[in-house]
Amino acid sequence: MISIVEVYSASSELTYKKGNYLSPIIYHCAILAAGLFVMVITLNIKCKYFKLFTPFLLFLALTTLIIVFLTGHSTNGAQRWISVFGMQFQPSEIAKGAMILAEAQILSAMQTDNGADKRAFKYILIVAGFMVLPIAVENLSTAVLLCMVIIMMMIIGRVPKLQIGKLMGIIMIMVALVFAIIMIFGTDKSKETPKTNLEEQVVQNKKSSTIEKIFHRADTWKSRINKFMSDKEVAPEDYDLDKDAQVAHSNIAIASSNIVGKGPGNSVERDFLSQAFSDFIYAIIIEEMGIEGAIIVAFLYVVLLFRTGRIANRCENNFPAFLAMGLALMLVTQAIFNMLVAVGLAPVTGQPLPLVSKGGTSTIINCAYIGVILSISRSSVKREDEKEISDDSQTEVKRNSQICE
Repeated sequence: MISIVEVYSASSELTYKKGNYLSPIIYHCAILAAGLFVMVITLNIKCKYFKLFTPFLLFLALTTLIIVFLTGHSTNGAQRWISVFGMQFQPSEIAKGAMILAEAQILSAMQTDNGADKRAFKYILIVAGFMVLPIAVENLSTAVLLCMVIIMMMIIGRVPKLQIGKLMGIIMIMVALVFAIIMIFGTDKSKETPKTNLEEQVVQNKKSSTIEKIFHRADTWKSRINKFMSDKEVAPEDYDLDKDAQVAHSNIAIASSNIVGKGPGNSVERDFLSQAFSDFIYAIIIEEMGIEGAIIVAFLYVVLLFRTGRIANRCENNFPAFLAMGLALMLVTQAIFNMLVAVGLAPVTGQPLPLVSKGGTSTIINCAYIGVILSISRSSVKREDEKEISDDSQTEVKRNSQICE
């Protein structure tokens, strides 16, 4: 319900372009209805069958990631989408679910009394290498998000702490290396001066190198890092709203909420934020609903994580417990990313707010994740009921035996 209200309010740009006030929200409601349909189908699938989907999803994810790398559609400088039957979707969304499924299966299959077997760590890293590296080329924030969830699942799955510690050390070295490459090969376009034709030709020749092809998003990454790390105060009259429009108008939306908010549908900054209905919808929620609305939305994700923890705790087997926690951590961690960006505590990442932002495949796949969690919940509740019936039957038999004696 929050998604429908806020997306309808934040879609003023789309209504202006299409000349139809109802078109964007009708499309969004249709996507939500499709997501609910997928969720209902998924929750009726028995948990044991999810294991069978793992190799097929891994193959599909890897294939589509290769296709998007070679011939994918580019939007806002990022080549993340492929088109199927006229509909665009991001293969990274499939890859995230496939990776969590695979890791849950590895951790559950290699559990011992003292925790996960040491070989589980190696197998997880092999699968992660095939999934994370292709995503990182075009969507670094999603790759970082997925890596965080993988490590958290390792901790939950009781992978040896020494192995996790070594992995964290290697990751820190790799992050420093990637950071250095970005700062060397990237160009901060916000500080760039106009070039002559000869200089433009030199830049184009430079960009033809193999490293530049891999790090062709380095310019965007460097600009975002510089903006986030800069502590220089800019006077209001000197601020360039054209170059820093998203961050600037997001800050204005939050500041103009006056704590209590302007009320649903009364946002002003939605007309200036290019991704008000997606990446920066949390800023619009704060502008319209105030601090109270922001806390309620954040609290809903906390409830989702807490309830999933309760479901995982009821599971008798390891696989459904690890799978449920992995999916919940993915949704909640992505939500935290989005909210931190909206309030200026993290650099711009382009991550939508799960189950709230306007989206196509991401919304449907997130609903499928919820369906999987509900399927696990139904299975665990059914086993509890069967166990209670069995215990009651044994108690009744024992009582009758005592009466006969």
